[in-house]
Amino acid sequence: MPGSLTIAAEPADAEAGRALFLKGSTPACAVCHTMADAGAKGTIGPSLDELKPDAQRVMQAVRNGIGVMPAFDAMSDGDVQALANYVASATGAAQ
Repeated sequence: MPGSLTIAAEPADAEAGRALFLKGSTPACAVCHTMADAGAKGTIGPSLDELKPDAQRVMQAVRNGIGVMPAFDAMSDGDVQALANYVASATGAAQ
């Protein structure tokens, strides 16, 4: 797991993270989670807009699973980081 995470500042990074949120995983994050920036209205997992997870928390959940969410260990480190940075940035997570 990478040591430090930074919030994506480049539009291309944000778009890559958004694409992963919407279509990248099986199932996509948007199937289970609500997040306004992505237009996602899933009801199985928590609302990420309310939770406002930082990038590290997202990365840990994606890699290890949490609650009923499975681990997505087939995702590359780069994809996990792009996704985590996007979610943290889009939800306004505290830095």
